[in-house]
Amino acid sequence: MSSNIGMVLKNLRKERKLTLKELAEQTGVSISFLSQVERGKSSVTLESLKKIADALKVNPTVFFPENDKEKDLKEIREQFYYKDLSCGIREAAYSPILVILQPGENEGNAFSHGGHEFIFVIKGTLTVVVDDHKEEIHEHQSIMFDANKMHYWYNLTDQPIKFLVVSSK
Repeated sequence: MSSNIGMVLKNLRKERKLTLKELAEQTGVSISFLSQVERGKSSVTLESLKKIADALKVNPTVFFPENDKEKDLKEIREQFYYKDLSCGIREAAYSPILVILQPGENEGNAFSHGGHEFIFVIKGTLTVVVDDHKEEIHEHQSIMFDANKMHYWYNLTDQPIKFLVVSSK
């Protein structure tokens, strides 16, 4: 687990004058888990990062600085990679993110958030589950759904998957 993700989390939480308890209530994750993440003692899943980012009103890519070369951050990026495509525009009505999901990356639990989500697969075959409906999205195909529904995406293949996610606020 990257201590940098924990530092970014702690700084954002404090900037917003939130206690661990308040953030835990907003995200549905435990106080102890948040504390462990902030101290670099626990791994964070994709859905936990999304919940935390939504509660802090930031793009999840803030947890992955582009120029950071630390080994532990590299290990997290090996699971999934986020690249913010918003060109630095803040407070936009939607958030475009490039995601690379490594082979077999299928751990995590479904989650929901406000708005809509649009996914376009650039390379590979992505498995998307929305409210227990499972669908394979192939290269150059897309799906759009109400993000208030429970959802998650998985790489059940042996190749990395590259896709674009656009989430509305």
